[in-house]
Amino acid sequence: MKLKLILALSCAFAQPAVASVAMPPSTVQAQVNLAKAGSIENLDLAQLADGINDGAFNSEAITAAYLARIAAIDDSGPMLNAVIATFPDALDQARAMDAELRAGTYRGPMHGIPILVKDNVEVAGPLPTTAGSLALAGNITNRDAPLIARLRAAGAVILGKTNLSEWANIRSDNSTSGWSAVGGLTKNPHALDRNSCGSSSGSGAAMAAALAAGTIGTETDGSIACPAGVNGVVGFKPTVGLVSRRFVVPISHSQDTAGPMTRSVRDAAIMLTFMAGSDPQDTATADADRWRGNYATDLSVNGLKAMRIGVIRAPDADATLFDAAIAKFKDGGAEVILLDTSKIDQQKIGQGEFKVLLTELKADLASYLQGLPDGLVPHKTLADIIAFNNANADRELQYFGQDIFETADKEKGLDDPAYLEALATSRGLATEALNHMFASNKVDVIIAQTNGAAWVSNLGKGDAFSGPSASQLPAVAGFPHLTVPMGLSGGLPIGLSFIGPKWHDHDVLKAGFAYAQLSKARVAPIFPAMIARK
Repeated sequence: MKLKLILALSCAFAQPAVASVAMPPSTVQAQVNLAKAGSIENLDLAQLADGINDGAFNSEAITAAYLARIAAIDDSGPMLNAVIATFPDALDQARAMDAELRAGTYRGPMHGIPILVKDNVEVAGPLPTTAGSLALAGNITNRDAPLIARLRAAGAVILGKTNLSEWANIRSDNSTSGWSAVGGLTKNPHALDRNSCGSSSGSGAAMAAALAAGTIGTETDGSIACPAGVNGVVGFKPTVGLVSRRFVVPISHSQDTAGPMTRSVRDAAIMLTFMAGSDPQDTATADADRWRGNYATDLSVNGLKAMRIGVIRAPDADATLFDAAIAKFKDGGAEVILLDTSKIDQQKIGQGEFKVLLTELKADLASYLQGLPDGLVPHKTLADIIAFNNANADRELQYFGQDIFETADKEKGLDDPAYLEALATSRGLATEALNHMFASNKVDVIIAQTNGAAWVSNLGKGDAFSGPSASQLPAVAGFPHLTVPMGLSGGLPIGLSFIGPKWHDHDVLKAGFAYAQLSKARVAPIFPAMIARK
């Protein structure tokens, strides 16, 4: 039966060619077919999309399988605490997508695909958007953030909300990543005593545990890269401005962005294709329509041929894994160039960035709170949130305080000369450093180790980060940053970062895809209670 392909986005780039799609099977038959394919945890987003396309699977069976897995692994068993709640209409959404297929309508590769969304992104329905804070427990806006509206238009099933480091890890210097007053502590599926990093901890852990076909994270600096790296999944922070940030609880309009977290690079490319686009009410996205495209095209195992790859080798990188990764690039036909980062003033960039985040947090959060529908949340400023936390200290402040909030509340505003100088300095230095490395070395993509191994979670004791971090330069400059599993160190995942010039998101994805195909370094978790400490 010929089916009509609905273009989920009004855009100029080519959509996946679909000549015909088979009728969806009954849910019972789809469940049998899923079992024959190796069960839901062994199938990635692209494979599920292919199964829907060729009539082997249907959305109802896929969605039911993920709901059952969430109940078995997140709510009981290992009890990951990665998912705060699921939408009560998830199966109804899936059945509606199946009904469209039976009626002759197919929306593309996201049709009927269930995803989980970080709980600082608004999704229409009965679940609040809390950013992990009890202060936003009533924040049921019944609005879809534009990035969610785009995914819905593409046919995605919005399965539920994931836990996060409360307020996206900007409340205290002594926070424990992955903890929120709403969701508790998210555990790392590779070792349940280890941290899942933040702030997109729930999205990273849920993806590693195969609780959805894809997840949405957000990043200001490292909040997609680190949880993707320590949980052993793919995470992509797009160029800032490629994806709308409207109706996302903010930290910084200079650095915030949402991005996909997935099992494979192809899956991330599929999701990004439908997330990206200009939003008239988010001025940072003014050029997005000019740059976006079908990011799932031209992904090839041969994608490294003739590429020049710049290498940042951190002194505390895992030499065994990193050397093996470099060998894969050479095997793939890339030319590898070691980069000199000794003249980059990371301390000055970091000092400026912190001033920017403090100032923008105070201003942007107030703007978000004051833009909420009337009657949902009484708090209108950062000072109101601080007061709420003090009044509810037994639930909000039992493990760590709100020193960063208190510091940010003393900032003078977006017209403060000290803020403007910090913004110009930090962004200028980070952008100059990256652009210089790209231009002077004529490299297409820069690679670096994403993260150190996950540390033991210890509520009340803060985080024990170790090893390198590749997030700061692309975060401050707003450049695209992809992390792909590089292997295990002491039984724990380590990621490999791919950084590209601004708007070169597709090139980054192509390099990451080729490396992932050559390395096949991803390892599925087995949920041990703990792992031997190094």
